[in-house]
Amino acid sequence: MEPGLCVAEPLGLFLCVGAWVCTLTTTILPQWLTLSTELLQTESYQLGLWETCVVQDLGGIECRPYDSMLGLPGDIRLARILMCVAVATGLLGLLVPIPGLTYVNCCNGRGGERTKRVLRVLGGAFSFLAGIICLVPVSYMAHLTVLKFWDDTIPDIVPRWEFGEALFCGWTAGFLHIVGGIVFASSHFCYEEESDSKATRSLEMQALDNTSQTRVEYV
Repeated sequence: MEPGLCVAEPLGLFLCVGAWVCTLTTTILPQWLTLSTELLQTESYQLGLWETCVVQDLGGIECRPYDSMLGLPGDIRLARILMCVAVATGLLGLLVPIPGLTYVNCCNGRGGERTKRVLRVLGGAFSFLAGIICLVPVSYMAHLTVLKFWDDTIPDIVPRWEFGEALFCGWTAGFLHIVGGIVFASSHFCYEEESDSKATRSLEMQALDNTSQTRVEYV
């Protein structure tokens, strides 16, 4: 096996692991939106999917979880559901292709290579889907924040919510999921090229053997 043809699998696995960790971190972090006021400069507020927090400049932080899911605003409730789906789908995208990796001693029977190829493509599809699902709530929350920040009907004295660290982590997770899914799904093309090159070399060696045998018989 040529060294360059094996890069896609470990690279795809590395990207999917990083993407899933970022997706899980985005779901848990309370810093989806942040708010600071001029009246209380020593305090800032953080809004997440599971809780809201008050952060003191001295380092103290106090968080309070939401009492009920049904009482949440529609955007928070939708973002929570979609992020949980993204975490589950991303985990499938990480686990499904593992038996299909070349260095994993699995599915080595008849038709095993085809099964491995299907698992890699299926894992890439799950990862790609997880990236799309993750980007939807993150981008939607960012869109609503921008609309409210530039809303002229709200007085300038009223504090405005701004982007938190979780949104940037979510965008990173979605991008990594999509790239990792594409790498996994396209890895089988490398092995098809490798099989073609092996078949070509085998035919060339067979032709050389036949030529040598003909020359010996002629002599």
